[in-house]
Amino acid sequence: MSDLPLRGRAILVIEDEYMLADELCTDLAEAGADIVGPAATVAAGMSLLDRTARLDGAVLDVSLGGELVFDLADALVRRGVPFVFTTGYDVAAMPDRFQAARHFHKPVPIAKIIAALRSR
Repeated sequence: MSDLPLRGRAILVIEDEYMLADELCTDLAEAGADIVGPAATVAAGMSLLDRTARLDGAVLDVSLGGELVFDLADALVRRGVPFVFTTGYDVAAMPDRFQAARHFHKPVPIAKIIAALRSR
C-alpha cells in the first residue's frame, strides 16, 4: 500500500490460527502498522497488553481455541484502546456490552480492518 494508512500505529493482533495471524500481521505491517503480537491465547494477549506502553488499536479473534476473548476486550476498553472483533460467530452471540463494537465475520478483507483501525 503506497499511502501507509496505519503508519506508526501500534496494533495488537490476537488470533489463534497461525496462517490467519501471519497473513493479518503481514498485511497490517504493509499498511504501516507496528505489530504487537500476535498472541494466540487470552493470557498471552494480556501479557502483551501489560508489557506494551502504547497501543493504538487491536484486532481480536473472538474465539481462541474455545476461549472467548472478552476479558481482553474489557482490558482494552479500560485502557481506551479501540479494537475490532473478527469472528465466525453471529453478532447475537456477543455479550450485550460488545453488541455495538465493530466486528467482522471471517474471512475479512484486510481493507475493512485497515479502514476500521484507521478511523479510530
